Amino acid sequence: MIDHFKPKSASDWRMALFVFACGMAFGFHYHVGLWTTGADGFSEVSRRLPYWDFTNLWAGSRMAIEGHVGTLFDVDAYRAELRAMFTPNLADHEWSYPPSIILFGAPLAALPILPAYLLWTFGTIAMLHFAIRPLRLPMPLHLAALASPAVFINAMFGQNGALTAALLIGGLLAAPVRPILAGVLFGLLTVKPHLGILVPFCLIASQNWRAFLSAATTAVLLAVATGLAFGFGVWPSFLTETRALMTAIMEAPYPQLYHANALTVFVMARAAGAGLGLAYAVQAVATALAIAAAIWLWLPSTPIDSRRRALATATLAIVATPYGYTYDSIPMCVALAYLFAVTSKPRPLFLAIGWLFPLFAHLLNYQGIGIGVVVPAAVAFAMMAPLLPRRQGAAGALSDTARAETGARSDRTSTVTTSS
Repeated sequence: MIDHFKPKSASDWRMALFVFACGMAFGFHYHVGLWTTGADGFSEVSRRLPYWDFTNLWAGSRMAIEGHVGTLFDVDAYRAELRAMFTPNLADHEWSYPPSIILFGAPLAALPILPAYLLWTFGTIAMLHFAIRPLRLPMPLHLAALASPAVFINAMFGQNGALTAALLIGGLLAAPVRPILAGVLFGLLTVKPHLGILVPFCLIASQNWRAFLSAATTAVLLAVATGLAFGFGVWPSFLTETRALMTAIMEAPYPQLYHANALTVFVMARAAGAGLGLAYAVQAVATALAIAAAIWLWLPSTPIDSRRRALATATLAIVATPYGYTYDSIPMCVALAYLFAVTSKPRPLFLAIGWLFPLFAHLLNYQGIGIGVVVPAAVAFAMMAPLLPRRQGAAGALSDTARAETGARSDRTSTVTTSS
């Protein structure tokens, strides 16, 4: 199956422009609030430094290159060092990353924090631009994806969602045609390993052993380079200290402040009152279903456009992980831009809800309604719907979208191909 971009009516483009403008308006509004600071230098929105989570990457990398990498794995010492760097009133922060991400952060730590933050934010968006170029989206939709609500939220948090989206989408798109490059991108994605859960299953299903070996080699080299630069003791410390700390944060009673932007099946189960055991069980089922879907998408016998397959898989990654937030939903917004391009009659409400959801997920979570993961799950289903058996009323609005995309398939069976 080869997807073709469908011409759009003027009303479709007006609808898309209106939704995009709403996302831009709210995104800018959030950023104005974020960078409106009080006399203490803290944002009036976050009550933290306006760089927010980027503070960790910048300061933690600076500690590492100054020879104090062990401080990252001692919560009390780390917080004390941060307060010495910035202000005694700084809210609690934790180092939550694999040590390999310091290789990304070290060059930034040589700069003052504001230019480092700007370089990080716009540099990772530039990486996303190059990663999604193979989609060949019409330029308005390409630019919309780069300025989507999820990108705004990622920038607001000073997070790495644009980087991980670039590595994941770029690798999935490159895998069939440039497997070595794809493996390198997947190996680099190990700086956020929980977002790459589906990758090995995709490569095994497609029998892409070159990409698999390239990914494994890159991951090992990244780990070795980190050890050579900062001492091999960082890896045992990460496994015993950082991993335990992040597990405790994930398992903390619901709700916590950081649950406001959570976007996982695990958190949805906790919001519904499930205990840890049941929440893990529900997440395990969701992860297994996401893995099964990814394997099916990547089997050589599955007739699917490689662009659709990559974006469906990247969106499923949000469903597969128990630890994800709205700034990790950039692949979902890219998928929605693609859906708009290839659908003859776009569903305005569906597209608008999915597109704007990263900006408003916290409003539901603040009310204890942690169902946000349903949105990326629905988008992933919409991406896969054209391949599913068509039954009357089987999928509601989403099956209508599927029928619109596949109605002409019988007239162009010669164009059906199997992506390798």
